Amino acid sequence: MQHSLPDGKTPAQPPNQAMIITDLELSLQVSQVLEGQGIPSSHASPSLVAAAEEIIGEAHALLDPAALYTIFSVHDFEHQQVVLDNGAAFGGPLVARALAGATEVAVAVCTIGSTLEERMSALFASGDAMQAVALEGAGIAAIRQLSMATGVQICDAASARGLSVGMRASPGQEGWSIKQQRVLFDLAPAEEIGVRLTPSCLMLPRKSVSFVIGLGPEMRTDSVPCDFCSKRERCHWRHEKSVTE
Repeated sequence: MQHSLPDGKTPAQPPNQAMIITDLELSLQVSQVLEGQGIPSSHASPSLVAAAEEIIGEAHALLDPAALYTIFSVHDFEHQQVVLDNGAAFGGPLVARALAGATEVAVAVCTIGSTLEERMSALFASGDAMQAVALEGAGIAAIRQLSMATGVQICDAASARGLSVGMRASPGQEGWSIKQQRVLFDLAPAEEIGVRLTPSCLMLPRKSVSFVIGLGPEMRTDSVPCDFCSKRERCHWRHEKSVTE
């Protein structure tokens, strides 16, 4: 659990030591549950809205949010490869752009646990597909909210040390191979919050995310991964906001 100093600032992070966050409270709204299903709230049918409203209470009870992050110093940049102080390296056009100019890299993993997924599977098995899909949307909304809150904590800790943050990037996004997930998991002790990798580099529990954020005195804060995606001009869900969202 992360604590604050008496003046409200986030304590300095010891190098390469994981900060585990288990005290974040998530609060889901109906519009977020619908967006988690890929449905803008303005286009949702009354039945979908009713299903979302019905499952919110249950969804909150099923959440078990946890996150961790670790800070590493950057040793070198080599073309499209970022080499950290321990010799680990991230490579690819997206992560190279995301971390360009960084003096440090925050490596993070977040999860809402497996209980919601288990309940969703049970609902599908019993034939209650609408409730199951609504719960799926709640889970997606919850992990988005958790990852955003984790990003905010990383940004606050960086700001307390006079550093800015860059855009966030995750293995599996266009321009960064999903296989690099193994490098990330070698750096972040995700098992401490119950997250593991499958042989195909997918995370379990499924409602988990991993990402990196570059930190440094001259990092840009106005870029998002969508800026570097080939589908950016035709994607309905393109993010236009900051790295922490």
